[in-house]
Amino acid sequence: MTKSLPKIWAILPAAGAGKRFSTEKPKQFFELNGLPVAEHCLQRLLSIESLQSIIIPCDMSASEWAQVRSVQNPKVQLVTGGDQRANSVLNGLQAIASHADDTDWVLVHDIARPCITSADINKLIDAVENHAAGGILTASVNETLKKVSSDQHIEATVDRAQYRLAQTPQIFKFSLLKAAIENCLQAGITPTDEAFAVEHAGLPVLVVEGRQDNIKITRQEDLAIASAILNSQEF
Repeated sequence: MTKSLPKIWAILPAAGAGKRFSTEKPKQFFELNGLPVAEHCLQRLLSIESLQSIIIPCDMSASEWAQVRSVQNPKVQLVTGGDQRANSVLNGLQAIASHADDTDWVLVHDIARPCITSADINKLIDAVENHAAGGILTASVNETLKKVSSDQHIEATVDRAQYRLAQTPQIFKFSLLKAAIENCLQAGITPTDEAFAVEHAGLPVLVVEGRQDNIKITRQEDLAIASAILNSQEF
């Protein structure tokens, strides 16, 4: 019998209120070059034909989803989000549990990273093909890196060559990621990203160099930066 190849599923946690950005509405619904931030993100993921489906753990009652055209795509499914990112990702994993095999890949991406390119997504997928657990996109630290004390004084200048800025997508095998997140939450640990959970489980995580312009929308001024990036990109 021929063994089937692992499938690739995507999860976009989108339940956060993003109150640092705005109390008006979540940042994924703000307009960016004429479209909601979430629409840009979904269009780029939908360009990856190898993705089985895209699960969005979120507030399903939010009226703004009606303005995000790509949620009508049959590959896209909204599910109930959780209180924290890890809970939302776990909800997404549970949504595909009856369809996904243990060795299938799950690609998790921030709904607020609209500048991801299809080339970087495919680069990450190709890099982990034969990896035991999975990996993440990262960016090099290009500025001098300082360690700062609690009273805002410099304690040391750190060798930036040893550090990377974690980005998304992050991609891991289904069963490993699900168990890693569940184990963290059961231990009272809230992982800040998927790599954290996998690292905590003692598993190796591959680092894949990504583009510097794969920014996360965190502050209002990031919309202007993202607009300029999108105008210069071919995704």
